[in-house]
Amino acid sequence: MPLEKISKADFKMHIQLAEQKSFMQSLEMAELLTKRGYDIDYVAWKEQETIEISAILYSMPMIGGRYFEINCGPVITDMSHLADFYAALKNYAKRQGALELVIKPYNTYQTFDSDGQPSSQEETALISMLTELGYQYDGLQTGYPGGEPDWHYVKDLTGLTDDNLLKSFSKKGRPLVKKAKTFGTKLRKLNKDELSIFKEITSSTSDRRDYSDKSLDYYQDFYDSFDDTAEFMVASLNFQDYLDHLIKDQNKLGKRMAKLEKDLENSPHSEKKQNQLRELTSQFDTFTTRQKEAKTLIAKYGQDDVILAGSLFIYTPQEAVYLFSGSYTEFNKFYAPALLQEHVMLEAIKRGITFYNFLGITGEFDGSDGVLRFKQNFNGYIVRKMGTFRYYPSPIKYKFIQGIKKLLGRH
Repeated sequence: MPLEKISKADFKMHIQLAEQKSFMQSLEMAELLTKRGYDIDYVAWKEQETIEISAILYSMPMIGGRYFEINCGPVITDMSHLADFYAALKNYAKRQGALELVIKPYNTYQTFDSDGQPSSQEETALISMLTELGYQYDGLQTGYPGGEPDWHYVKDLTGLTDDNLLKSFSKKGRPLVKKAKTFGTKLRKLNKDELSIFKEITSSTSDRRDYSDKSLDYYQDFYDSFDDTAEFMVASLNFQDYLDHLIKDQNKLGKRMAKLEKDLENSPHSEKKQNQLRELTSQFDTFTTRQKEAKTLIAKYGQDDVILAGSLFIYTPQEAVYLFSGSYTEFNKFYAPALLQEHVMLEAIKRGITFYNFLGITGEFDGSDGVLRFKQNFNGYIVRKMGTFRYYPSPIKYKFIQGIKKLLGRH
């Protein structure tokens, strides 16, 4: 049976039945890809008119033919004819003039705990299936090959509520979020005409971390395509409000200290009360230091709300996704990204979504991955995807063109 083109409506119906699906395989993503200049085909494998496998197959012209890709797909509700789907996909792409076909399956290769220790066996069957069908395999990789991660940090939200979400975070994550809440930080969703704010944050972060940022018009297209299934969220802080918070909290602390001092007059040898007073005195001094810092920030930024960090979150029936983000290092001490993470999980729970994908980590567990360290605060686990597979209908032609491009200094 050949691969079939299906309607947008049929694709929508099928993906709603899937237990696991990436946002890359959604009508919203198809709309965004169209806005960005790609051609879209909705393709499917059917058995007795029932769709078992479907995908967004996007393409664009390249020298010598067309480039085709299925990213984080296909969407599968019945695995029985997966090999048939991939075999038919080769023929379909060849008929459409493909010079290169790229597949990045969403299937999980292996699961790991939060520290990177394997918690499942390796699933090698799909790799064998695709290579036997003539697809070339890029291999299991770490880092961000092609700018996209094969390693995802994820969290199961099943059974979690507004009341117990914080308790599900790690021993380091719980106090981190609690402390972040003491500063008076505000979270809000940006409107389309405010996306330049988000772009400024991501530009600052991409310059610092040396990765390629998206353009402002990309974010605007994203906003239009995903509508209320996406949130461009920012965290901001008014430093005068922050100072007021500090003064109020320090005054409360001062009253507790005064009561302890009075108690110690009656029980001067109480070691427990002496230790408590020493701890409170240390906290009091910390408040004094933070007030000095707040006054410096007020002198620099005035009375306006100041943006600390931003994140783009996506909500699908199958999962919530943490896609893009950025922050200003000057404000790291306010831990705003932690509050944004708590927000997306609370919003996912509110929307009835039971799975949260923090997306990329490098897959290196030697302590070098700061992104992993941050995500570990939320006590999830790790999944490794299969990686990338390629099919060349005319391999000699492809190699010839690539050789010419290399000679001309093109990529």
